[in-house]
Amino acid sequence: MAGEKTDEKTMSREERIWAPWRIGYIVGESRSAEELPVGQLLPGSESDCFLCRCAATTDQRKALVVYRDELVLTVLNRYPYNNGHLLVAPLRHCGRLEALSQQEDNALLQTLKRFVALLEKLLRPEGFNIGLNLGRVAGAGLPGHLHWHVVPRWGGDTNFMPVLAGVRVVPQSLEAVWELLAEELSKQQADGG
Repeated sequence: MAGEKTDEKTMSREERIWAPWRIGYIVGESRSAEELPVGQLLPGSESDCFLCRCAATTDQRKALVVYRDELVLTVLNRYPYNNGHLLVAPLRHCGRLEALSQQEDNALLQTLKRFVALLEKLLRPEGFNIGLNLGRVAGAGLPGHLHWHVVPRWGGDTNFMPVLAGVRVVPQSLEAVWELLAEELSKQQADGG
């Protein structure tokens, strides 16, 4: 900055932000769904759909599944936009809103509400982006299986990294967020909630 005085210590200090799980996404590699240990796929599932494989996984932690019931699946996004980024999906493989049953509609909305409250309690975000991309042209990376993104937001969470380097900085590991959610869900279940 012209005319500003800076001391040598500030000028020479270099900070590193490590986000090693992002490199696979950046270079186009993906941890394929085939790597997940799965049991029997549900009827109507597609074996190349990572959400269908998550629904049938035998290792919820490795698959980043934080919640599953008879209608809904919730997983941490492996390539998050922000800390705590979740995907909430119908358990069955379904790519059209009008194909969801009323029971699935209700269960999905209740799950979205539950996890917004849970993330508010655990991560204290200042807001959320919650959205659904319908069709590849609209941004759906997996157009055959509906899923809502739940992205916690904080006032200072946007910075120069995505613009200059094509990288998002996520301050907490997926494993740490999985642990927080699993612990709180276990407490809620023990309390009958």
